[in-house]
Amino acid sequence: MPLLVMKFGGTSVATLDRIARASKRVAREVANGYDVIVIVSAMSGKTNELVGWVEETAPLYDAREYDAVVSSGEIVTAGLMALRLQEMEIPARSWQGWQVPVKTTSAHSAARIEEIPTDNINTKFGEGFKVAVVAGFQGLSPEGRVTTLGRGGSDTTAVAFAAAFGAERCDIYTDVDGVYTTDPRIESKARKLDKIAFEEMLELASLGAKVLQTRSVELAMRYKVKLRVLSSFEEYDPTAGTLVCDEEEIVEQNAVSGVAYSRDEAKMTLISVADRPGIASAIFSPLSDAGVNVDMIVQNISEEGRTDMTFSCPTNQVARAEKALTDAKEKGDINYREIVADTDVAKISIVGIGMRSQAGIAAKMFKVLAQDGINIKVITTSEIKISVLVDRKYMELAVQALHDAFELDKG
Repeated sequence: MPLLVMKFGGTSVATLDRIARASKRVAREVANGYDVIVIVSAMSGKTNELVGWVEETAPLYDAREYDAVVSSGEIVTAGLMALRLQEMEIPARSWQGWQVPVKTTSAHSAARIEEIPTDNINTKFGEGFKVAVVAGFQGLSPEGRVTTLGRGGSDTTAVAFAAAFGAERCDIYTDVDGVYTTDPRIESKARKLDKIAFEEMLELASLGAKVLQTRSVELAMRYKVKLRVLSSFEEYDPTAGTLVCDEEEIVEQNAVSGVAYSRDEAKMTLISVADRPGIASAIFSPLSDAGVNVDMIVQNISEEGRTDMTFSCPTNQVARAEKALTDAKEKGDINYREIVADTDVAKISIVGIGMRSQAGIAAKMFKVLAQDGINIKVITTSEIKISVLVDRKYMELAVQALHDAFELDKG
């Protein structure tokens, strides 16, 4: 039988009524002749509640027990959906990660999937089961302990299952009806895209778009898994949503496909760093060791053997970055005068595979921002992306101005 993977996020299974609604969508695909693997998240808010319980019980918790507790939310959802499908007379059963088994690394709370054997679930399909409801976000370590994949891990689970089982498609059901040219809450003229290339979706996901988790898009691109993003709250429509696919499947491509933003950015500058071979490694190695997610990096021209080094990171990692750099200075690994942190900035990015072959995109972006009096603090570029840091108070204005300038409201 042809196979589909359907993933339902936390808002899509937040109540028993929503689980029933999601089950009807699964039943429709079964009626269309598919065997279905359903990947479910915990009911909305449940994971945060479980994390809170762990932190209240043991602030310096054992990561293995953290995973044992936090993974339970998905188990509840999987069991409830399997029961609902059985009530609809559809042969279904729930699966926990260890029962499949979803084999992962031992990095608790941030594990990576290494293998998904297909024998156990395929055997059940062979026995007449039509639906396997799998608890997302969780797996089994080589030591035999339950692991979790980190925030958004259910998306990654879904794509990994689609790749392992050779699914026809992986449908990601969420609370939005597709991928938009930008956030409709900021720009009312934002347009839903019918298709978007893997590379564009990966950039948008990494730049702040919350529709899909970055690791899931990376997996889909690597294994050529067709992803469809659609709403679990809209009426059924086989053509709904946004298809994330190979660039070759998109006939006409605008130079810019979307505008992304990240509100919680900080700009950090090391003033007057001793400029010598290996200085970049001396700065960014301790930041990496401390788990600081560095993004944009700019180094000024060296003058009299000193230079300034600027980088961006999430605002909630500023204190960690300052400590790592201060410790490195005290050890004598780096020498600088001071650290200046600006936590009142936002990152604005334009993304599009059409930028590879069209000149003048950067110039147009900078001109548009200048016309609105928006000063650019840092710039980085890649083949299909241009990102800038600006004062946070200009974030919405910048998004709207760029959306208009590149006519993203037009199909």
